[in-house]
Amino acid sequence: MVESQENQKSNNQLQFVLLFIGIIVVAFNLRPAITSVGPLISFIREDIDISNGTAGLLTSLPLIAFAVISPMVPNFAHKFTREKVLIYGLILIMIGILIRSISVFTLLLIGTLIIGTGIAICNVLLPSVIKSHFPLKVALMTSIYTTVMNIFAAAGSGISNPLAKDLNFGWQISLLIWAIPAVFAAVIWMIIIRKDTTKEENITPSKKGILSGNRMWRIPLAWIVAAFLGLQSTLFYVTISWLPEILHNFGMSMATAGWLLSITQIIGLPASFAIPILAGKLQKQSFIACSIGVFSLIGYGGLLLGDSWAIIIFSLIFIGIALGGGFALALTFLGLRSKDAEQATELSGMAQSVGYLLAAIGPFAIGSIYDVTASWTFPLLTLIIIAVLLIIIGYQVGKDRYVID
Repeated sequence: MVESQENQKSNNQLQFVLLFIGIIVVAFNLRPAITSVGPLISFIREDIDISNGTAGLLTSLPLIAFAVISPMVPNFAHKFTREKVLIYGLILIMIGILIRSISVFTLLLIGTLIIGTGIAICNVLLPSVIKSHFPLKVALMTSIYTTVMNIFAAAGSGISNPLAKDLNFGWQISLLIWAIPAVFAAVIWMIIIRKDTTKEENITPSKKGILSGNRMWRIPLAWIVAAFLGLQSTLFYVTISWLPEILHNFGMSMATAGWLLSITQIIGLPASFAIPILAGKLQKQSFIACSIGVFSLIGYGGLLLGDSWAIIIFSLIFIGIALGGGFALALTFLGLRSKDAEQATELSGMAQSVGYLLAAIGPFAIGSIYDVTASWTFPLLTLIIIAVLLIIIGYQVGKDRYVID
């Protein structure tokens, strides 16, 4: 009897460690397949002969996939289990990266959409996996996985240009390398599923009604969470797409601009780790959310005036903190504004659908504005307006309440 209890305890500890590792390795794959594109846009544009607006689609298309796929994920998760669908998402990321690395415009777009589909699945499920397996550690686990995610996002921005140019890999191999973390993560989750001895969670009739009725779409607070996620994500994806080009316009080389984009994301790492933990300890998060908007306002306003290295670096520091902390806070709200894993899954699907549909407009719109005006002034003014809206929405989303009480 004692030996059986010890074995069970050992199995539970092993499962806990595997789940922790599993969440981290999924986080490896949520950004670099996208952030690696920005510093390579000039290579891709010249190789395939496309405009800036069309090049912006390489970042916008995954976000469109996020918007379309996210509402479907909760139903797939309850049909096949969250863990299995997570593996399907990782496999799609692998397939998409392989297809995108072929130097044909149509395949580039198809591969990008498949990548977006895979990431969308993982995006939606990770908050609910955390809520399910670590219900008392939602803020801490969110801070850990968003920090890891931002580290790999920064790595994608920083090393993609040197791989393509300095090591002569070309943009295709530079993008293809990011299939490796997806293979690793899929293997880990296959091991987790095989060793998982816990019973699947029973879904009560009330929960089934919530899922099938899509109640989140009729709840004002869910729309506020979605708006915060969307505005913050718009700033993030526009920045990773076009910051290297903006800095290049200031006279920097694309390699230097790529590294500065990477450093900007690294600057946000302390914020991405600390803000979810701080948010979890506070009853209201309005001050934190509004501060994210203020930092964004200062950062993009500084770039508008960026005629010296000092102003540019100052601006990038504020942008880095805003992007790192803002996204981590948006994901934390998915857990804080829901009472259980089912609500978290449903809110995550709805908020990410609306939020990323809004964000998808960003890179394409900013690229198109630059094509028309041949200046980065109007694009930066647009980002400043978005920062102001983020402050307004941030005050509302930070109030202490649940989407379904």
